[in-house]
Amino acid sequence: MGYQIGVDIGGSFADFAVVDDDTGELRALKVFSRPDVPGTEVIDGIRQLEIRYGIMPSAISYFTHGITVGVNSVIQRNGLKLSLLATEGFVDVLEMARLKSKNMYDLFSCRPAPLISRDRVFPVRERMGADGESLLPVDPASVERALADARAAGSEGVLISFLHSYRNPEHEKRAREIALSLAPDLPIFISSEVWPIVREYERTITATVSSYVQPRVARYIGSLQDALKQLGIACQPYVTKSNGGVMTAEQGKSQCIQMILSGTASGVIGAAYVAKKSGVRHALSLDIGGTSADLALILDGKPQYGIGEVIGDFQIFIPSVSVASIGSGGGSIASVDEFGVLKVGPESAGSTPGPACYGRGGSRPTITDSFVVRNIIGGEDLGYGHVHVDKAASKAALMSLSERLGINVEQTAEAIEKVAVSGMYNGVSALLSQFGVDPRDFTMVAFGGAGPMIAASLADAVGVPEVLIPLTPGVLSALGGLVADIKNDFILSRFADLEAAAATDLRAGWSELESRARAWLSEEQGYSGDSEIIYSADMRYAGESFEIETFFDKCDVDSADHVKLAEVFHQRHQEMYSHSDPQAKVQVVNLRLVIRAPKKEPRLGQIPSSNIPAQPRASRIAWFSGEPLNTRVYQRSDLCAGQRFEGPAVVAQDDCTTVVPPGWGVHVDEFGNLRLAKGEK
Repeated sequence: MGYQIGVDIGGSFADFAVVDDDTGELRALKVFSRPDVPGTEVIDGIRQLEIRYGIMPSAISYFTHGITVGVNSVIQRNGLKLSLLATEGFVDVLEMARLKSKNMYDLFSCRPAPLISRDRVFPVRERMGADGESLLPVDPASVERALADARAAGSEGVLISFLHSYRNPEHEKRAREIALSLAPDLPIFISSEVWPIVREYERTITATVSSYVQPRVARYIGSLQDALKQLGIACQPYVTKSNGGVMTAEQGKSQCIQMILSGTASGVIGAAYVAKKSGVRHALSLDIGGTSADLALILDGKPQYGIGEVIGDFQIFIPSVSVASIGSGGGSIASVDEFGVLKVGPESAGSTPGPACYGRGGSRPTITDSFVVRNIIGGEDLGYGHVHVDKAASKAALMSLSERLGINVEQTAEAIEKVAVSGMYNGVSALLSQFGVDPRDFTMVAFGGAGPMIAASLADAVGVPEVLIPLTPGVLSALGGLVADIKNDFILSRFADLEAAAATDLRAGWSELESRARAWLSEEQGYSGDSEIIYSADMRYAGESFEIETFFDKCDVDSADHVKLAEVFHQRHQEMYSHSDPQAKVQVVNLRLVIRAPKKEPRLGQIPSSNIPAQPRASRIAWFSGEPLNTRVYQRSDLCAGQRFEGPAVVAQDDCTTVVPPGWGVHVDEFGNLRLAKGEK
C-alpha cells in the first residue's frame, strides 16, 4: 500500500491532499502556515497524517509540493541584494521599464522601485549585434571595475544581462567566467540561462526576479529534501510549476523562476481535473484562500496560458497558467477610510495572528469574522480542529466598523461580503471580457478555504448559473499537484520573415528545441516513458508590436512550408481579433516547444448514493439579506450522491464551509461534488 501526497502552502494554512494508491480514497488535512519558519508546516503536516490517519512516511510513494517562498520574497522584498551588470550605454533598463504608470488614471502614480536600485547597476564594455555577431568583445577590465563596484555596494550576488544575449549568450558567459575568477564566492547569474527571450526589459526583469529569490528557494528546497529523508520518505520529491506541470525538487533549486506561481497554477490544474471528471466543459475556477482570490478560465477542459503574470509589483515573462488575482481572501482586513467608505483588503491577517475568531491574537475584522458574526460560521471547529471559533472576538472586531458606518454589526458583516464580492466581480468581468466569453456558458468551480463561502454570491452577481464545490475544496490546489504532468517549456528567439528561404532555419530551430526537451525529460527528470510535444511560434504581421502564439502540427513543423504556416497564423489572428490580412508579410519572432509526460492520475472513487433525503445535523439563525433566517446545517460526510436540499443552508466540513443562500438549491453528484444552482429544488 502506498500514498500520494500533494502539499500547497497558502497565507493561512498548509494544505495536504492524500490519495490511497490502492483504493483511490481521498483524504485531506490542514495545518497552520508558518511564514516565520517556512517549511515547518510541511513536517508538522506529515507527522499529523501519521497520527490522524496512520500513514507512515515510509509508505509515501509520490510527493509534490507547491512552494510560495519565492513569490513571498518578491512581495516582501527580502530577497538577495543584487547588482546588475549591463551593456555600456544601456544601464537604465530596469529604471525605465516600459514607461508604464502603475495606474494610468492617477496623475500621482509612480512606478515601483526596481528590485535592483540604479546605484547598483554597472556598465560593461561589450556589444553583441541583433544577428548574434560580436561587434565588440567583452572588456575584462570593465568587468573587473563593475565587480569591484558591486562588492563596494554590499551586493550579495550579481546578474549579468547584456543586449541581444537571447541570440548569442557568449558575451554573458564570458563576463561570468571573468567574474567568477575574481569572486568565486559570489553567486553570478546570466539572463540567457534564465529565459532567453527577445526584448531587453522583459528578459532582464524575469532574470532579476529569478536571481532575487534563487538562494532562498534553493535553501528551502534543500532543507525540505533533508527533512523528508529524515522522516523516512524515500521517493524523490517534485515541485509544482507556474505552467501547471511538475519538475524534480533538485531542478527547482536552479530553475526557481519556473515555479514562482506554482500554488496558483496547481489550483487551476486541480479545478480542470475536477471539471473534466464531472462533465463540465467550460469552468471558471475560483480559489479563495487567506489572502487573495485567484480566478482562471478553463475552456474545453483546458486551462488558459499566457505570459506577463504579475509577481508583487513586477511582471515576469515565463509561460504560466493565466490567473487574475484580487486581494480579497478569508483573512482580508476590512476597514473604513477617512471618507467613511468601507474597504476590504488587500492587507491580510494571514495565519499569524489570523482573523479575530481564530483566537491567536488577531483583533482586526476580516471576511471570515463577518461570516462568524452572521452566524454562518461558528457552530463547528475549523481547519481540522486547529481553530476553535471565538464568536465574541469576531463581534468585537466588527463593532468599531459598525459604529463608524452607523449600522448594526450584522449589517456591517453583510456589507463586508458585498464589498469583497464587488471587487471580485470586477476581476471576473475583466477576465471574461479578455477571452470574449459568456458567463452563462460556465460553471464556477469554487475551492480554497473561503471559496465555497462566497462562490454563490459571486456567481449570482456575475451571471454564472452553476457552482461546483469539490469533495475536498480546501485542499484542491494540493490535489492539483498530484494530477499535474511532468512538463517544461523551451524557447528559441528567431527574427525571420516567413518565406521559403526561412524553412531550413525554422526546421533546425524546432529540431534543436526537441533535442533539448527530450534530454531534459530523460536526463534531468529521469523519465523514460511516452511523452507529448507541442509546437508553436510567436508570430505577427510585419509592423505589429506584439506577437500571438500560434500552434502547429508535427507535419507542419517537419515541412516548415511557409505557405501552410502562414495560413495557420492568419486563422489564429482571425480567431483572436476577428480580422486577418492574408496578403500581409508574416514574421516569426520566437519558436516554442512544450514537452509533457502525462502522469497516471489518481483513481478517485465515487461516493455512495441514497434516495433518502439529506438530513441536517442542526439548524441555527443566520443573517442573509438583512434578515435572520432559520438555516439548516449539513455535515459534508453525511451527504450521498443523488441527495438534494435548498438554502438557506450551511455545509460544514473540516477544510471549509459551503454557504447556500436563500433561493439556491443543491444536489450531490456521483463524485461527491455539491452542484449549486439558483432556483433549483
